[in-house]
Amino acid sequence: MSLNRNEKAAVISEVAAQAAKSQTLAIAEYRGLTVEALNKLRVDARSKGVYLHVLKNTLARRAVAGTPFEPAAELMVGPLIYGFSEDAVAAAKVVADFAKSNDKLILKGGAYNGKALDVNSLKTLASVPSKEILLSQLAGLLKSPVQRTAAVLAALAAKRGEPAAA
Repeated sequence: MSLNRNEKAAVISEVAAQAAKSQTLAIAEYRGLTVEALNKLRVDARSKGVYLHVLKNTLARRAVAGTPFEPAAELMVGPLIYGFSEDAVAAAKVVADFAKSNDKLILKGGAYNGKALDVNSLKTLASVPSKEILLSQLAGLLKSPVQRTAAVLAALAAKRGEPAAA
């Protein structure tokens, strides 16, 4: 069933609004995926804050025109699913992780920071830890020297309180 002109305009404006607040676009070909597998991918994407949508490529090209995702327009060929995310790695991670367990989903590329990403770049972006993990690692690194200093001071205080050995 095809969309009328008003419905197409609504889809374009919805996707353009999503693109305006997103950092990353991940594109994958879903040819051969079962409805069950596609629904599982959608549920996983939704739980991780990724806007996942199957779009006609002409509508997708119009929606990303004038956005940082415009360089990815050349990748928009074939039956594609588009994933947008506000988190820099979430869309790439969701699509790449699903592609590992399902060989019917084929990564095509995407866009990040105004540059088109090829398949390998998308996989590299997907391997970056999430923002929360990076922040916790940074907090651990900052906490480590303070803990060591406190342990040394506690040891010195304990040593001073001990009777002197003759």
